[in-house]
Amino acid sequence: MFGAGLVLWILSAVVTYLTGNPNLIPTLVLLGSFLVPVTFVAWAFERRDSGELTAELVFRTFVVGGVLGVLGASVLETYLLHPSPWLYVGVGLIEEAVKLAALALMTRHLAVKSPRDGLILGAAVGFGFAAFESAGYALTALFTPQGLSLTDLVTTELLRGLLAPVGHGLWTAVLGGLLFAWSTRDHFLLTTRLALAYLGVSLLHALWDSMSVISLYLTLLLTAQPWQYELLVRGLPAAPTGAQVGLYTTLTWVGQGLIAAIGVVWLLVLVARARRERRETPPARAYRVATSRHPALPL
Repeated sequence: MFGAGLVLWILSAVVTYLTGNPNLIPTLVLLGSFLVPVTFVAWAFERRDSGELTAELVFRTFVVGGVLGVLGASVLETYLLHPSPWLYVGVGLIEEAVKLAALALMTRHLAVKSPRDGLILGAAVGFGFAAFESAGYALTALFTPQGLSLTDLVTTELLRGLLAPVGHGLWTAVLGGLLFAWSTRDHFLLTTRLALAYLGVSLLHALWDSMSVISLYLTLLLTAQPWQYELLVRGLPAAPTGAQVGLYTTLTWVGQGLIAAIGVVWLLVLVARARRERRETPPARAYRVATSRHPALPL
C-alpha cells in the first residue's frame, strides 16, 4: 500500500512540475497528506483484538473522527486562545481533548472495549486528524507572495509525512488505550491514569509545537553576538550566522526526536501492560460516563 501510494505521489509531483497543470494539485495534496496516515492505520488494523473492529468502523473513525477533531479544535482555538507564552500549551490541551472526545463518540456503542482496540481506534482518530491537518498545511504552503510554490507544497508534505507516525496518531493511541482499559458496553471509565495521560500527551504536543521557538531561544542564549542583541532590542532583524543556523536545526531535530522517543516508549509500555493486566477489578477512584442517556456517575 505504501509503496504503490508513494510511486503515485512521486508521479503526481513530477507531472505537476512538468505540465504546470493546477488541476493536479488536489491529487498531489491528498496523496501526500493521506499516504502515511492510511498506511499506519491499515497496519494497526491487522493487529486488532476483537471481531468488532471492522474495516468499516476503522475507516469511519479515521474520517469522521479526524474531521470532527479538526473542526472542534479550530473553533475552540479561535475563540479561546490568544497570543501568550502559554499558547502552545492551550493548543495541546484543546487538540488532545477534541480527539479524545471524537474517539469516545465514534466508539461509544462497542460491546467490547479492549486496550489494544483502544490503541488502534485512537490511532485512527489521530491519524485522521493529522491527514486533514496536513492537507491544510500543504495548501497554505502552496500560496506564497511570489505565487504558487510547488516546492513548498512538496517539502511540507514530505516533512509532515515523515513526522506523522510520532505525532497525532501516537498521542491519541495512548489516550485510546487508557480510555478502553476499563470501559464497557454501557460506560466509559475515566480514571486518574487517563487524566494524567491526557495532561502528559498534551505537554508532549505543546513541546513538539514549540520546539522551534525553544531552539531559537537556546541558540540565541548560547551563540548570540552583541550586535545581534542590539538589533533585536531595536526590533530589527538580525541575520544568523551559518553556525547558528546549524545549531538551531540540530536543537530542533534533537528535541523532536526526544519527544518522539518518549511517546514511542510510552506506547510500548501500554501495549506490554495490556497483555499482562486483568480487568476484573476497576480502579478504586474513577468516573463513569454512560454511553446511553443515563447521567454520568462517580465510581
